[in-house]
Amino acid sequence: MSIIDLDLVEDHERHRAELASIQPDGRRRWIYARMPRGWYTTLRRIVSIVLIAFLVLAPFVTVGGHQFILLNIITREFVLFGMPFWPNDFYLIALLFLTGVITIVLFTATLGRIWCGWLCPQTVFMEMVFRNIEWMIEGGPKEQALRRNGPWTWDRWWRAGVKVLLFAAISFGIANVFLSYVISRDRLVMYIVDGPAAHLELFGGLLFFTFVFFMVFYRFREQACLIACPYGRYMSALVDENTVAVTYDNKRGESRTKWSKADSDARKHADEHGFSRPRGAGDCVDCHQCVTVCPTGIDIRNGIQLECVNCTACIDACDEVMDKVGLDRGLIRYSSLNAIEQGTSRIFTRRIKAYLVVWVVFVAVVGVLFAMRSDLDVVLLRQPKSTWTTMAQGTANFYALNIINKTSQDLPYEIAVVSPSGYSITPLNLPTMVKAEQKMEGRLVIIRSSQAQRTGDETIRLEVRSRGAVLRTVETTFIGPQE
Repeated sequence: MSIIDLDLVEDHERHRAELASIQPDGRRRWIYARMPRGWYTTLRRIVSIVLIAFLVLAPFVTVGGHQFILLNIITREFVLFGMPFWPNDFYLIALLFLTGVITIVLFTATLGRIWCGWLCPQTVFMEMVFRNIEWMIEGGPKEQALRRNGPWTWDRWWRAGVKVLLFAAISFGIANVFLSYVISRDRLVMYIVDGPAAHLELFGGLLFFTFVFFMVFYRFREQACLIACPYGRYMSALVDENTVAVTYDNKRGESRTKWSKADSDARKHADEHGFSRPRGAGDCVDCHQCVTVCPTGIDIRNGIQLECVNCTACIDACDEVMDKVGLDRGLIRYSSLNAIEQGTSRIFTRRIKAYLVVWVVFVAVVGVLFAMRSDLDVVLLRQPKSTWTTMAQGTANFYALNIINKTSQDLPYEIAVVSPSGYSITPLNLPTMVKAEQKMEGRLVIIRSSQAQRTGDETIRLEVRSRGAVLRTVETTFIGPQE
């Protein structure tokens, strides 16, 4: 079926044929969410404060002389939790990334889109920062809708102007914070002191990302989750009937019927809260409060949907109504489809166990590789476009020596050929010490004595020593004239 006739779709199934934020004719339907109140909202606010504080302060924390987190792709400088990673450690970065992806897959298959609703920077900033500013400036959803669809009065002008200025200022701040993770906080502070004119290219990029962040939070908003985010797409392939997510208890709630305040004659038939419950009605009073607080505009009563980010706003809204009408909380709650329909649910299914095994394997491999990570890397390469040359002492080869000291202490060293005999080393521009957490580059000449009476190519073994201890052993090929 290429064309869906929406008129033939039942109301409770209409959500499967259209997005809540897109009208049937393709135009944008703006979402004016109401401010939720409740236990989950308070907890999310606390989590968001912690996450934002970590994001802003992490670049300014120093551990062992390093920025706490640095991800400079351009210069290939990576620091995670104060631990520096060099280019030859890139495989560890890749494995950490894959482990993170598998972790998200495992949590999504088990607990749904817990990342989207609680941890995603888009959700945290949108719901806990920008939307709160919007509520303070423009009021609730009704006031926002009236102003947006009404004439441009002075009241609308000044509110819109203040909103744009605040959104732009915060977006500029977010862009600077993310930039500090890329170029380092010290360099960012230096650029700020120098002024924009001294670094026009960088400042232009900063303004570009400021504009991107501004448009995401001012205009694109929930569409970033529904359209642009790839996680929201593959999430649908991970959840099943045992996944714990924000779920409406349809067995308890149906059939939906609006309750009414009991009049004086029917007061004796009403509950202690003064509400009269229609015969055969479920616990859902069809108040639509769960819809009005949803940041993506969906009706959670239609079941698990792609647009749901598990933000729990509908849980708090429904619990508030349940308290008012005197019913138990949890009509909308964290649960699974099987738990609702059958009363039982298996969390550790075969699929979850398979994910868990893969996750444990990756965590173990990463842990072992980190434990085996060397504090010293030595690379000895023959000088490009060179073979051998004859000197007074014998046959000589030129080499480039690179040593990376990953420790926090300066390292004096010496290098010598240990086998076979008859070889000596003459340094050219070779420092005798590698500074802490620095890379040393130098050149040396390896000479095979004419008294060794050997010709042709030969594999030689060298040792790098420091204070009498052998740090690394390297092998290379020595090229000589053939007889």
